[in-house]
Amino acid sequence: MTKPSRKKSLFRRLLPPKKWGLAAALSMGAFLGLGFYVLKLSNATSYLSDDPKACINCHVMVPQYLTWNKSSHREVASCNDCHVPQDNVFNQYYFKAMDGLYHSTIFTLRAEPEVIVARETSAEVIQNNCIRCHDTRITDPKLMATVDNHDFHRTDRTCWECHREVPHGRVKSLSAVGYQIEPVEMHVPEDRDVIPSWLKDYIAEEEEQDTVPSLQPTTPN
Repeated sequence: MTKPSRKKSLFRRLLPPKKWGLAAALSMGAFLGLGFYVLKLSNATSYLSDDPKACINCHVMVPQYLTWNKSSHREVASCNDCHVPQDNVFNQYYFKAMDGLYHSTIFTLRAEPEVIVARETSAEVIQNNCIRCHDTRITDPKLMATVDNHDFHRTDRTCWECHREVPHGRVKSLSAVGYQIEPVEMHVPEDRDVIPSWLKDYIAEEEEQDTVPSLQPTTPN
């Protein structure tokens, strides 16, 4: 009489066959090691904070950081205060995770546009945060009780349709944020290199070619 086979537990069923054990362990180790390396390389823990310096982990965001650093908002608001929902902590970190995943993908693939413009979802968050901080200056409590749709008519347009210079200015290129006037190192931390390595190598090669004398024979006059 044969013994009834015992049903394997879920954990045992998820394990690979013994002949694939070593290969599976090595693959899992390599995958975890690569994952931790990417987290370290991208300085991922900085995104859990409200430190504006986290926004310049990608060098393409340096103009945005520098223009904010010279604006009046620097004293009262960080990047997250404007660009992340503030209604509850769960929505805040969910938005940061989804938006950060999108940004990291675009920057890794080098697919960012030359002119960075807020997406529709981001623009809605920014507008809501503008109203949240400046509500008393936008609406009048006295008029809300007497004028129909007073709140709607005062908030139906985006704030930056008029306030186009706040806080980053209209022109956000490398030549418009103080690069020509002051050294960028005065505003960007020492551990943030604003010039990518491939561009440094290219500039060095160009300078080396310019300094090498021409080897072509010259014809006498």
